[in-house]
Amino acid sequence: MISFRSKPKSFSLHSFILRIGKYSHRFIFFPTRLLSFQSDDDVSNFEAASKLGSSTDVLLIGNYAKIDLSRKSRAGFPEVIFGSGKDANHLANIMHSMQKRMENNTIIATRVSAEQYSVIEALLGSHAVQYRSECRIAHTVSVSQTPSNNSQTESISGSVAVLCAGTSDVAVAEEAAVLLELSGVSQVTRVYDVGVAGIHRLLSNLDKFNRADVVIVCAGMDGALPSVVGGLVQAPVIAVPTSVGYGASFQGVSALLTMLNSCAPGVTVVNIDNGFGAAVSAYKMLRLKQQNKNINNDKK
Repeated sequence: MISFRSKPKSFSLHSFILRIGKYSHRFIFFPTRLLSFQSDDDVSNFEAASKLGSSTDVLLIGNYAKIDLSRKSRAGFPEVIFGSGKDANHLANIMHSMQKRMENNTIIATRVSAEQYSVIEALLGSHAVQYRSECRIAHTVSVSQTPSNNSQTESISGSVAVLCAGTSDVAVAEEAAVLLELSGVSQVTRVYDVGVAGIHRLLSNLDKFNRADVVIVCAGMDGALPSVVGGLVQAPVIAVPTSVGYGASFQGVSALLTMLNSCAPGVTVVNIDNGFGAAVSAYKMLRLKQQNKNINNDKK
């Protein structure tokens, strides 16, 4: 005799919310542990949430910005300002406030236009800030500091090779390379204009990137370069699709899909034109490797 299971109960949003509420203490536990709060029974969910919301590691700037001062210790990389779309005065005030609060740190803003930078320079002074027009990065400096000797910039051993397929991709590649240099990475090697249309250009420069700890590859149009590089090196490959190409490239979507479907195993892909994201990923890989090495040395 054939038996049929009873029809499953229909989904109830109200019931789901009640069930979530029943176990809410489990959801609040993880972030409170991250901030070293106790998980004892005498600390209520409300008290834990209040502590989370009243962290002193936030720099309030007017009513338009809340700077996360503890991001480096918590997530491994400090907050970097995204300039695109911001009011120039807001952007300048954010950089100025961060400079005063963290005077021994290099404050970095990406995607900064020349017009925005003129406002930043007027507020901070030409001696205290620099602009990398090739990648639209603005960053603070001081007379006694450079990116290599800044006492608050952690020195990261290891090497990153930054490749790009064509000269039109250089702006994205430079965003990654400059950010890595400002963040204290000891060796950043640039290998530009080595796209697959002239594969001999890539192969003749193989010695410049095949021993790198991490390889970042930027490419537009068909986006094939990361797959080729992924078949030549042992290091992790971070692929960056760029918005370079003719109509059917769809402002980088074509390159993005090619990279996501790479036949070279292990290629990691970030968003279109996201040199910043690629640099942060490479930095974290090197930093974790360095920390593990230091731990192993301490055990000896």
